[in-house]
Amino acid sequence: MKFINYLESIAGIGIYPLVSLTIFFTFFVLLTLWTFKVSKEHITEMKNIPLDKTNEPEPF
Repeated sequence: MKFINYLESIAGIGIYPLVSLTIFFTFFVLLTLWTFKVSKEHITEMKNIPLDKTNEPEPF
Protein backbone atom coordinates (compact mmCIF):
# COMPACT_ATOMS: atom_id res chain seq x y z
CA MET A 1 0.00 0.00 0.00
CA LYS A 2 1.39 3.39 -0.99
CA PHE A 3 1.69 6.39 1.32
CA ILE A 4 -0.94 8.34 -0.65
CA ASN A 5 -3.50 5.65 0.15
CA TYR A 6 -2.98 6.24 3.87
CA LEU A 7 -3.60 9.96 3.44
CA GLU A 8 -6.77 9.41 1.43
CA SER A 9 -8.26 7.35 4.24
CA ILE A 10 -8.03 10.23 6.78
CA ALA A 11 -11.24 12.24 7.04
CA GLY A 12 -10.84 15.98 6.44
CA ILE A 13 -7.26 15.72 5.15
CA GLY A 14 -8.09 17.84 2.10
CA ILE A 15 -8.00 21.10 4.10
CA TYR A 16 -4.29 20.85 4.95
CA PRO A 17 -2.93 21.57 1.45
CA LEU A 18 -5.22 24.60 1.22
CA VAL A 19 -4.07 25.90 4.62
CA SER A 20 -0.42 25.36 3.68
CA LEU A 21 -0.83 27.19 0.39
CA THR A 22 -2.59 30.08 2.13
CA ILE A 23 0.17 30.44 4.73
CA PHE A 24 2.87 30.22 2.05
CA PHE A 25 1.16 32.77 -0.22
CA THR A 26 0.44 35.20 2.65
CA PHE A 27 4.03 35.06 3.89
CA PHE A 28 5.52 35.89 0.50
CA VAL A 29 3.00 38.63 -0.24
CA LEU A 30 3.80 40.28 3.11
CA LEU A 31 7.53 39.85 2.51
CA THR A 32 7.22 41.44 -0.92
CA LEU A 33 5.24 44.36 0.49
CA TRP A 34 7.84 44.83 3.25
CA THR A 35 10.71 44.93 0.74
CA PHE A 36 9.03 47.77 -1.16
CA LYS A 37 8.17 49.63 2.03
CA VAL A 38 11.49 49.42 3.91
CA SER A 39 13.78 52.44 3.72
CA LYS A 40 17.04 52.44 1.79
CA GLU A 41 18.90 53.54 4.92
CA HIS A 42 17.77 50.41 6.75
CA ILE A 43 18.91 48.20 3.86
CA THR A 44 22.30 49.93 3.79
CA GLU A 45 22.69 49.59 7.56
CA MET A 46 21.86 45.88 7.49
CA LYS A 47 24.14 45.35 4.50
CA ASN A 48 27.11 46.91 6.32
CA ILE A 49 26.76 44.98 9.59
CA PRO A 50 29.33 42.29 8.63
CA LEU A 51 31.85 45.01 7.72
CA ASP A 52 31.36 47.06 10.89
CA LYS A 53 34.48 46.97 13.06
CA THR A 54 33.00 48.70 16.14
CA ASN A 55 31.48 45.56 17.72
CA GLU A 56 34.32 43.12 17.19
CA PRO A 57 35.37 41.10 20.22
CA GLU A 58 38.90 41.67 21.45
CA PRO A 59 41.44 38.96 20.63
CA PHE A 60 42.73 36.78 23.44
